[in-house]
Amino acid sequence: MINRLTSLYKLQLIDDQLDELEEMRGDLPLAVQNLESRMNDIARTISEKESEQNESIDKRDKNEKEIERILENQKRFKAQLFSVRNNKEYDALTKEIDHSDEVVKRLMMENDALADSSKKLSVEIEEITPLLNELKKDSDEKKSDLDQIVRTHEKEEVKLREERKKVEELVKKGDYSAYMRIRKAKRGKGVVTIKRSACSGCQNIVPSQRQLEIRRNNKLFNCEYCGRILVSSEIAEAAGE
Repeated sequence: MINRLTSLYKLQLIDDQLDELEEMRGDLPLAVQNLESRMNDIARTISEKESEQNESIDKRDKNEKEIERILENQKRFKAQLFSVRNNKEYDALTKEIDHSDEVVKRLMMENDALADSSKKLSVEIEEITPLLNELKKDSDEKKSDLDQIVRTHEKEEVKLREERKKVEELVKKGDYSAYMRIRKAKRGKGVVTIKRSACSGCQNIVPSQRQLEIRRNNKLFNCEYCGRILVSSEIAEAAGE
């Protein structure tokens, strides 16, 4: 049981050091993540607007070709007016000509609207592109700062993680699961000692009888207030060594 308790506290000591390294990074990881998320949103917006512009250009080109085709046909219809044999043929040709005029007018109006929309999209893209560049610059600076911090403590972190892996193998699976659950709930502290007759995690007094039981080091006890695993000073000293 002593080895079991000692291994748990050793794990906590290593995690304390890893937590300190994590704290040195401050809010940089989250800041970088938020910046990248905003950049992705803006880049997606720009891409959607550019895609809409391309579709508008394709549609205008298609309309222009259709206008050319209709006008060519219209020339043929007008030429045929001089060779009609009766009023019925004349009325049919003039009807086709009038219909062609209406279609051409509609297509030209549609192209004008598409051109206005495309122009508006260009303005919108020009307005948000600088923001994307600013965010990228900010992100690059924060990434550089974060990388510098990580590189500075890289060897220390690698060593600690190797030690942690070895100690984790000595901890019972059930104990490890409980430790990680408590550690997550209590912001890092899963195993604590008794200081001045109180739980060093929540500062609540531990009853004298329970303190005696904990000092026997023959059973795993949790603080009745915060749920953290309590170990004796002897276990803490052994783990520290």
